[in-house]
Amino acid sequence: MDPSNDTEDISCQDNINENRALYIFYSSVVAVEFILGLLLNISVIHLFIFKLMFWKSKAIDIFLFNLVLADILLLIGLPVKAYNFQQCSENKVVCKVQLFLQFLNRGASIAFLTVISIYRYFSVVHPGKRKVLRILNQSPQISIFIWVLLTILTIPAMLQSFISCNSNENDKLENDPNENVQNGNDNQPNLTNIILREIVFFTQILIPFFVLVYCSIRITKRLKQKSVGDKNKLRKAMFLVTSVVLVFAVCFLPYAVTRAVQLKSGHKLKEEKDTVAKVYDGFICLSYLNCLLDPILYCLSSSKFKKLYMSNYLPFLLEKEQPESSDDTADE
Repeated sequence: MDPSNDTEDISCQDNINENRALYIFYSSVVAVEFILGLLLNISVIHLFIFKLMFWKSKAIDIFLFNLVLADILLLIGLPVKAYNFQQCSENKVVCKVQLFLQFLNRGASIAFLTVISIYRYFSVVHPGKRKVLRILNQSPQISIFIWVLLTILTIPAMLQSFISCNSNENDKLENDPNENVQNGNDNQPNLTNIILREIVFFTQILIPFFVLVYCSIRITKRLKQKSVGDKNKLRKAMFLVTSVVLVFAVCFLPYAVTRAVQLKSGHKLKEEKDTVAKVYDGFICLSYLNCLLDPILYCLSSSKFKKLYMSNYLPFLLEKEQPESSDDTADE
């Protein structure tokens, strides 16, 4: 075993031991997110497959199905993450699989969130642009393209030996990139690989965020023009549109900001780096909350889908039949 890896594992375990209560809390949060998120997403995807037959439905239903699928695949790796918060993993294969699921499916989740926002933007703001809508209606092809592209971007990163399972095991870059080779340490990261990895990381969060903000602002303005006489409906639609942006910002922006801070903390004191790592791990836990909120915001916000969900899983809570408006913003 490489001596440098032994040192990293000891450093990682020491940091966890020094902050045992905090990391037990992080592990507990991830466990709760895993249980609730998996139950909710599996129940939603069951309806998509067996009740709605999503492949025969509208294009947006296919995008929503893939969004829920990405969240489920991301949640599957959370037990490993919860374990890593309490014990530094020595099984690098399991660790790589968990990281692969995390990178691929978080990217897919964000990508489908973005596509759904773009689809709704053109449906509400520019319904006359039929050519663009025809392209967006090719949802199976777009979905396959997203999965293939993200897989191509993710696999090379997972093959790099410097990808670590714990945030405490920071990437190490010496001033002289040839120094590591001279010292016989072949596992040190290449600067180009790190730059490419971080470009993929930040672009898949920042660009979708700006797209979501722009689409949400334009959709809100359009809804104000269309819903002149129905204040309740307008209020609900604006709340949902705003909630999507707010949840994305809360779940992912702090995570991205602390990642940027962590990248700049390479030459700081150990105490400062440990503090950044603890904050970063906390925001990682927060980012997983998105998997729990996605089906609520994108599926259960629809009156029709909510009624279907309640009738199948919670019939005892189903209210008396009430007339529903045929124009449901969440379905647009």
